[in-house]
Amino acid sequence: MYHKYDYLVIGSGIAGMSFALKVAREGGKVAMICKTTLEEANTNLAQGGVASVTNLEVDDFDKHINDTMIAGDWLSDPRAVEQVVKKAPGQIQELLGWGVEFDRDESGSFDLHREGGHCEFRILHHADNTGAEIQRSLVEAVKRDPNIDIFEHHFAVEIITQHHLGKVVTRRTPDITCYGAYVLNEETGRVDTFLAKVTVMATGGTGAVYTTTTNPLIATGDGIAMVYRAKGTVKDMEFIQFHPTALYHPGDRPSFLITEAMRGYGAVLRNLDGEEFMHKYDPRLSLAPRDIVARAIDSEMKLHGHDHVYLDVTHKDPEQTKKHFPNIYEKCLSLGIDITKDMIPVAPAAHYLCGGIDVDLNGCSSIDRLYAIGECSRTGLHGGNRLASNSLIEAVVYADTAARHAMERVKDLDIRHDVPEWNDEGTAHPEEMVLITQSEKEVNQIMSYYVGIVRSDLRLKRAWNRLDILYQETEALFKQSKPTRQLCELRNIINVGYLVMRQAMERKESRGLHFTVDYPHPKLENND
Repeated sequence: MYHKYDYLVIGSGIAGMSFALKVAREGGKVAMICKTTLEEANTNLAQGGVASVTNLEVDDFDKHINDTMIAGDWLSDPRAVEQVVKKAPGQIQELLGWGVEFDRDESGSFDLHREGGHCEFRILHHADNTGAEIQRSLVEAVKRDPNIDIFEHHFAVEIITQHHLGKVVTRRTPDITCYGAYVLNEETGRVDTFLAKVTVMATGGTGAVYTTTTNPLIATGDGIAMVYRAKGTVKDMEFIQFHPTALYHPGDRPSFLITEAMRGYGAVLRNLDGEEFMHKYDPRLSLAPRDIVARAIDSEMKLHGHDHVYLDVTHKDPEQTKKHFPNIYEKCLSLGIDITKDMIPVAPAAHYLCGGIDVDLNGCSSIDRLYAIGECSRTGLHGGNRLASNSLIEAVVYADTAARHAMERVKDLDIRHDVPEWNDEGTAHPEEMVLITQSEKEVNQIMSYYVGIVRSDLRLKRAWNRLDILYQETEALFKQSKPTRQLCELRNIINVGYLVMRQAMERKESRGLHFTVDYPHPKLENND
């Protein structure tokens, strides 16, 4: 079956939905592909907030720019940083217009939080579930828009390029063009052909590549893997951010996030003996950037042979704690932990990808007519490490620049009509699902053990050898099978794992989130 649209948006988080709303209000016809439901996305789990300069009495753009560059270990693209920081206030107004409600104080001004790496209070939030509030508002707006067609339980298998028209495409091909995507309808089991003038990849992150993650388990790096297989440019995959403080509760996957805002509020990290330890690692203590805090916790856990540390907020006013962090309070209480009286067990978990599909300031990828926005993109904003709460604002800013650019281009573009339907002749449904689920567990273990917070040449080489076997087995299975979501996700996490591992091997230094014992940063030599 063929579907034809002006815009094909793959993904339903803050990036994909805000792009869709912007082009739809100008009359563009949009197809939005959701592999589960419209509501399920990384955005929905974001607790902390949105970073933007709003209090001009104490804050300014230069401060926010400087904080971002420092957190990114000076690997950030200054043009991307300046664009996001300066366009942020305008996009906050856009979010307010879509119905997002940020917390305010008694005077009606935004109730701003401060998080690690920020020199000022500039984090807009909605209690401790900001992402859920944004997702709720945008979902309602998208559902009301008659120009947006929503395709739930549809899974993008591959993007369509000249390769599918019988032409040879390599990474040196100068004019690779995207004409849409082949999309699996899970209800029918059929792969449909979605053709579009412009395709937008907004598939989120890669956390499900690891055993322990704060991401929803749909975060399997699908967009990045599809673009890589289509010979697009993918960069900075070695920079995986591990959130320092995921709730330690063995068996939970994904892990429940304990927002960084809690440390901004005054929570203190302690080892299992109740001793503070951050003074040994950074003068900013518990408010140091995430990579430093995650490595410090990892070091303490290895030093003492423990599987978690504690986050202590018991010294703060109990009523204020419950007011600021109601969802964290209720979650912990359900496990027998009263955070106003008990310390919270925490451990690092895979949280955010700073690299991804390489794009310019307009969100354009190296493949013509293909944009990438949100966590699956590599804009250059984050460099070697994302500054807290910069991701949601990056998503809406780049959705805006991409929408403006795409709306100008789409006037002169046509839909390609000679694209063949998906060919699954001679294939059958995979008979043994256990092979897929077991391979997925193996990928998770390989990435967690060998390509985690602390790396080495030996660990990366072992990961390479083990992933290569899984890659060969999975590609053989894919060629003889009808596509299923589970098989495609396995294929994607193997591709993503390979990219993280290979680009980690290529970076012969410890920088930002990439720390290797073979090339230690002088300041961090004693941390592992």
